[in-house]
Amino acid sequence: MTSTASTDAWIRRYHPAPDVGIRLVTLPHAGGSAPWFRPFSAALSPQIEVLSVQYPGRQDRFREEPVTDIATLADHITEALAPWTDGPLALFGHSMGATVGFEVAQRLERLGTPPVAFFASGRPAPGLDRKHLIHRLDDAGLLAELRTLSGTDPRVFEDEELLQLMIPVVRGDYRAVETYRCAPGARVDCPVTVLVGDSDPRVSPDDAAAWDQHTSRPIDFHVFPGGHFYLADHQEAITALVRDALAPYTR
Repeated sequence: MTSTASTDAWIRRYHPAPDVGIRLVTLPHAGGSAPWFRPFSAALSPQIEVLSVQYPGRQDRFREEPVTDIATLADHITEALAPWTDGPLALFGHSMGATVGFEVAQRLERLGTPPVAFFASGRPAPGLDRKHLIHRLDDAGLLAELRTLSGTDPRVFEDEELLQLMIPVVRGDYRAVETYRCAPGARVDCPVTVLVGDSDPRVSPDDAAAWDQHTSRPIDFHVFPGGHFYLADHQEAITALVRDALAPYTR
């Protein structure tokens, strides 16, 4: 399977593996972009091919307006994944990406092409009531939030031109996730693995464990040392976890 014109904008393949047994779709955090998952793609290749989602408004899509609604974003991603549903797909979303992944998983299930696994990382359960309004902060407040989460290269804060490109994207992403409301009783039927950092300033382990209300199966729950971007310090352990979970589908 190769990408088509309709998916080129949305999907990045850093280590193509046409004959792979399963593909893992990675969905970045607010302000994040597809290359953030490139190291995971390298680590999982060639047994698992990573399809990394590129949201509008960043990098090569910088001329496009960010999508500020989770449902609309999930609709576009589900459509872009259609050519890849001829074989098993799994989803891995971090932070905002976990919320997007949850909505994509439901859409894929309704289409009769359900994911075989969903990994929800660094995000409270969809049904929890959150009152953060970070997207309404001024630019200084928004940048302070990014510094708190420690996931942005410090050099970015010193580049005024880059900041002017980044701020609207980050604000749009925060608006999408902060205005999202989970449908009552929404759940997925695939196995769900939940991952969280033990010192995440925005997600407590209890908030993450509440994902068990959104799946028909028991969750597989993992707490790692670290903050919101704990993944950067535990790539080997996390890729091993993913590899083990998806082993039944690899060739």
